[in-house]
Amino acid sequence: MPLPTLNTAEIERSRVVQAAAALGSTQTPTRPEPAVTLRAPRVEDGAQLWRIAKDSAVLDTNSSYAYVLWCRDFAATSVVAEVQGRVVGYVIGFVRPQAPDTVFVWQVAVDRAQKGKGIGARLLHALLDNVAAQGVSRLETTISPDNAASVALFSSVARHRDARITKRPLFDAGVFPDSHAPEDLYLIAPNARTTQEDHR
Repeated sequence: MPLPTLNTAEIERSRVVQAAAALGSTQTPTRPEPAVTLRAPRVEDGAQLWRIAKDSAVLDTNSSYAYVLWCRDFAATSVVAEVQGRVVGYVIGFVRPQAPDTVFVWQVAVDRAQKGKGIGARLLHALLDNVAAQGVSRLETTISPDNAASVALFSSVARHRDARITKRPLFDAGVFPDSHAPEDLYLIAPNARTTQEDHR
């Protein structure tokens, strides 16, 4: 009984089918990332803000009371990131009484499991967008010289908003009663062109 013959095209097609089947058996479908919701903080979020700060091993951890109070009194100048009903990041700030056009960012933090997804930058952009209605156009924060990650984060936000970022020393280590590092003041401000010039 003669053996069946296959032409070159049929052989190649058979190889492609086998390869696809092999790939299909080893590949698992990727699940889409859960959506991130940005919103104002609520009092009940304070405990999770405290946990995120504590787990960061980088930020100064204020008392749990401070975070709960912040969520009550400074909710309009703060933003939390929520994934599947759980707070996974936050930025807390306040409008400086001596400079009502400036929001000072006290802390920005993201849960370790959510790092590398751009949540920190989204929080800062949301904060700046929120306070713009109050006439706030400048952002201040302090960063210790060894915190390269925070410098990179705020620099990227400034670039994205076509704003300039400047740095100057603010608090020397000697003003702190403990071993706290010095703090440099970073300012993100609009470009030199004024609003009046924009409308010419």
